[in-house]
Parts: sequence; C-alpha cells; structure tokens
Amino acid sequence: MTDRLEALDAWLQRALGGIPFRREPASADASFRRYFRVLSGERTWIAMDAPPERENCRPFIHVAGLLREAGLNAPEVFHQDLEQGFLLLTDLGRETYLHVLKAENAEPLFREATAALVTWQGATREGVLPEYDEKLLRRELDLFPEWYVLRHRGYALSDRERASLEAVFRKVLDNNLAQPRVFVHRDFMPRNLMVSEPNPGILDFQDAVLGPIGYDIASLFRDAFVSWEEERILDWTVRYWECARKAGLPVRPDFAEFWRDVEWMALQRHLKVLGIFARIHYRDGKPGYLEDTPRFVGYVRHAAARYRELGPLLPLLDAIEGTRTEARFTF
Repeated sequence: MTDRLEALDAWLQRALGGIPFRREPASADASFRRYFRVLSGERTWIAMDAPPERENCRPFIHVAGLLREAGLNAPEVFHQDLEQGFLLLTDLGRETYLHVLKAENAEPLFREATAALVTWQGATREGVLPEYDEKLLRRELDLFPEWYVLRHRGYALSDRERASLEAVFRKVLDNNLAQPRVFVHRDFMPRNLMVSEPNPGILDFQDAVLGPIGYDIASLFRDAFVSWEEERILDWTVRYWECARKAGLPVRPDFAEFWRDVEWMALQRHLKVLGIFARIHYRDGKPGYLEDTPRFVGYVRHAAARYRELGPLLPLLDAIEGTRTEARFTF
C-alpha cells in the first residue's frame, strides 16, 4: 500500500509539472478504488487510485466523456495512466447530496437531480454502452440467494422455496426487460451526487449501461442510506415522469403503469443490493454495509406486499429473517 502511494505521488509530480502539492484522503467506495484530494495553492484536483489488477479505468473515462458531452457536470479527466491505474480529475466539491439532504432542502436538490437525469437519458444512443441484458440482470438477482440468504443469514432454501423465488425472479425480469431502454447511470443516488455548480456533480458512473428507464429514478428515491415517505417519493416520481414526457423520453403514457415499472425495477435493485452488501462484508472485508440491509429488506417487503405476483417473497423473507408478516395486496 505504501509503495502504491509513493507511485501515485511520483506520478502526480510529473502530471502537475513539478509544482508543489499535498495529498489528503477524499473518499473510498465499495470497490477497490480510492480517491485523494490534491491541493496546490488555491487549486484542487481529485486523484483516483484504481489498481489495474482490480479495476479498469477505461469505462470511467468513457462514461465521463458521455456525461460531459450531454452538458452534465461530470469530472474532466486531465491526466491518465492506465498502466498504473491513476487518473487526475476535476474536484466537484466536498459535499454530497447525502451529507446535506434534509426534509426542507430535498425539494430543490431533487429537482436539479431529476433535470440532470432527464438530460442524461435524453442523450441515449445505441451502441456506446454495454447492454443491461437478461444475463446481467439475472446475475445480479442471483447475488441475493447466494450471498444474503445463504452466506449472511445461513439459510438453505428448500427446493420448494427455490422454485418460488425463481418464479418471482422470472416475473421481475420480464417486467425489467419490457421497459424502454435509455442510458442508465446504475448508481444514481444521493451518495454519488455532489452539491456543485452546476448542480449536481455526478460521480461513480463507470458501470453505466443501456437499460430500463425506471432504474435510475428508483435508485434516486429509494436509496441505500436515506429513506423518504411514500407520499414524497410518489410526488417526486410524478414530477420526473412529467419532465420526461416533455423531453420526449419513452416513459409509459399512463403514470400508474410507469409507477409499477419503477417499483418492479426497484425490487430487482433491492435484491441485488442485499446480495452485494453481504458480499462486500464477507468477501471484501469491508464492514458497515450490512448495517443498511434492514432498509432494503423493508423495501422488498413493501413491493411484495403491494403486488400479488410478488407475494411469495413475503413468506420467504419471514423464514429467512425469522419474522411474520401479513400480505395486503393493492394490485
């Protein structure tokens, strides 16, 4: 680790033309990437350290270019060394949406985030991002039984339970794959949006794909680290839908149908995240993420209790979690 920091400092010395600088930790994430703030006088940059044997910087550079071409505030890549896994980027500031969000300021912040999302989706082109296809969606869903159910909860599914879960997975995938396709950030949530000028600054976009239109709006309002009342989520989603329609995006003309798509897309993400958070803990040795799994279990229960086709998830969760709930289906 020390050798890698020494290599980063030597590279920064060259990239910055020998000017004096100091480096301080900026942030880390669930991957193997680390970020440092580089300061020289009143100027600042962000240095990304992405070990090439663990991370590939090329998708980050590619998607950053797409976002900036769309007129959005993503980091500019000033210098790169792909062999070592170093990038020097725009510093978009110190405050994420997650740090500053409160009930009283959520409205304007989410309005700007929604506008940015509509712009991003409006820039959609075929053939420039990987497909969010059935294989990838399915691989993500499979993280739930493998890492959350078996590894974290120590619960071995019976043949009957596995068949029941598979039937729900099939319904969810059919819905996801039927949705119109646009550019998908894939982690468009308050932790990855910076309070910046113009607002928001957008980060952690390297996994972007061409996929279901409901994905990013579900990520924004049913977040990993902050929850909102259903009434506010519904209101914000209506406002997004109205903006998307005006922009000519392929959202369903009936909001009730669009809302269903968003909720079913969100369910795929919630099940995936439960598996990912468990994997990060047990495989990668990064504690803390499991603390937020109850929020996602709650999200899953919410969807499963609303839609009859998803109802089999409720007794399964009860068995896994050792609880008991009663279904009250709305649809």
